[in-house]
Amino acid sequence: MESEPRSGPAMERNSTLWKNLIDEHPVCTTWKQEAEGAIYHLASILFVVGFMGGSGFFGLLYVFSLLGLGFLCSAVWAWVDVCAADIFSWNFVLFVICFMQFVHIAYQVRSITFAREFQLLYSSIFQPLGTSLPVFRTIALSSEVVTLEKEHCYAMQGKTSIDKLSLLVSGRIRVTVDGEFLHYIFPFQFLDSPEWDSLRPTEEGLFQVTLTAETDCRYVSWRRKKLYLLFAQHRYISRLFSVLIGSDIADKLYALNDRIYIGKRYHYDIRLPNFYQMSSPKMPRTPLTGHFRNSRQHCDK
Repeated sequence: MESEPRSGPAMERNSTLWKNLIDEHPVCTTWKQEAEGAIYHLASILFVVGFMGGSGFFGLLYVFSLLGLGFLCSAVWAWVDVCAADIFSWNFVLFVICFMQFVHIAYQVRSITFAREFQLLYSSIFQPLGTSLPVFRTIALSSEVVTLEKEHCYAMQGKTSIDKLSLLVSGRIRVTVDGEFLHYIFPFQFLDSPEWDSLRPTEEGLFQVTLTAETDCRYVSWRRKKLYLLFAQHRYISRLFSVLIGSDIADKLYALNDRIYIGKRYHYDIRLPNFYQMSSPKMPRTPLTGHFRNSRQHCDK
């Protein structure tokens, strides 16, 4: 019962406020005939163009540079034409904020520099996936660039341990098993993605193929333990590498698929091992075919 008298004055004050803002506020009956000066219109154009900027570091540089110029023009317009101290103050403060943001972002971009191999990797693989420069810098700092001379082996079958993950930047790698050619590895492909995917973080293993450099090669390499630690700290990087490795393995499987033909009219599909066996009963079973047949029988069980 006591709350009713208190709510009455509050409602009256609210109604009076709305009445002053809406009902009794002066309405523009006559409009200014002459247009504002060129500085005001230039500021408006800069605002429109500035808000069309994109994302990322360079997009932010674009946005803050044009918005800063727009606020500066508005401050000059308020000082020269309008002679309004409050309008000038607000626009000048916003100009200073945009200028400080521009300097901060420009310093970040300048401080993030990479070797040529990392620049190629970023522009060819990571940038199209939307990876920012700070994230790529974290990835690059965990790796090293290695040179592999012609006819030198990156890994030997049954001898080299699987303790790293490498991405070829330049050159060409030949992959063989028991001296038989399987496929090539070209720039911006992983050298050992199948081996990496075949082991758990706590497991150890040896290469089942031999990787030999056909030309002088350069590759970026991550140590296995160091990369798993990076995955544990950065979930985005873990998902990013999972996508890249999965895509690379698929490319290698289809490269093998393209090399296998049955007769003149049939093309071996690596996803249909039973069809392959029925179509070529006289063909000796290769280790790869046996692996897929055993996997298929295990799945049927």
